[in-house]
Amino acid sequence: MAYLSLDLQYFSQEKTEKATPKKKEETRKKGQVAKSTDVNTALSLLLVFFILWFIGGYVGNHLLELFQHTFQEYLLLDVTERTIEMVFLELVMETAIVISPILLIALIAGILSSYIQVGFLFAPEAIKMKLSKIDPIKGFKRIFSVRAIVELLKSLLKITLVGIVAFTILWLNIDSILILSQKSVGTALIEIGQLTVMIGIACALMLLILSVPDYLYQKYDHEKQIRMSKQDIKDEHKKSEGDPLIKSKRKQKQMQMAMQRMMQEVPKADVVITNPTHFAVALKYEGDKMEAPIIVAKGVDYLALKIKGIAKSNNVITVENRPLARALYSQADIGDQVPEDLFKAVAEVLAYVYRLKNKV
Repeated sequence: MAYLSLDLQYFSQEKTEKATPKKKEETRKKGQVAKSTDVNTALSLLLVFFILWFIGGYVGNHLLELFQHTFQEYLLLDVTERTIEMVFLELVMETAIVISPILLIALIAGILSSYIQVGFLFAPEAIKMKLSKIDPIKGFKRIFSVRAIVELLKSLLKITLVGIVAFTILWLNIDSILILSQKSVGTALIEIGQLTVMIGIACALMLLILSVPDYLYQKYDHEKQIRMSKQDIKDEHKKSEGDPLIKSKRKQKQMQMAMQRMMQEVPKADVVITNPTHFAVALKYEGDKMEAPIIVAKGVDYLALKIKGIAKSNNVITVENRPLARALYSQADIGDQVPEDLFKAVAEVLAYVYRLKNKV
């Protein structure tokens, strides 16, 4: 028996169950989400090379003008503190003008790729300093783990494929590359720039395709890491049951659902007996199916007013009988049959209703 108990305890602690929505939300708040850095890298490269494709001419002309200005103006200036400061500021501004569109598109690509994978997420806990991250033993385990081997194989695959793509494009353009020395410097630079952008876009597209299975693997690995044991799920359930706020919300939701069902039954009632202002009780009777009339809805004050309003909208007859309304409300619940001592009074009301409806 002792061995059996230990076995059961062991199996209950195994992480075999999918994480609950609550566990997923908790890990998300900690910044632990399924995310592939390959998606970020590939999308950033793709958008950066696309922007270079469109503004490459502008960047080239701007750099050419910067070089011309440097050789024609800066080299003729006296070396003083003022001129050094002026030259430095001008070079910084010109450099910013050239690289700011590229940096901006890279920033947009990074935000977009993260949003596509995990949505909007702000998790400051993920950047907190943790001593466990600099633990050499844990670091050694991470380096020689299955995950590290998978990442190594992925990197080797990406390097190989990028090399193949780059070599293929160069090989297809080998004729134009071999005669670059016979062309002017400007023309050669334009062709080299176009070839570079072409290689960059092709490699980025290839990496983007590879990032899809990588994201699926990261998602699978993340779900595997946050798995729970049966005991974890039981403990979470007990904790949730004991939370007053959750219990209150659950009770409120149940009451709302019960009230909605109750109001849906009012149009099916035969009569609504009222106080007339404080109480309202809706009765239904089907002689071939019921032994006695049943209460399908009841309420006081606001609920009573709502029941009477629904009854009026659906042409359900309302009868004022103060003692009977109070007695039915206090002596029976929704779904119960009319108490035996009230049969006669209810029968008289139903007979009156049937006469009005020409059923009798």
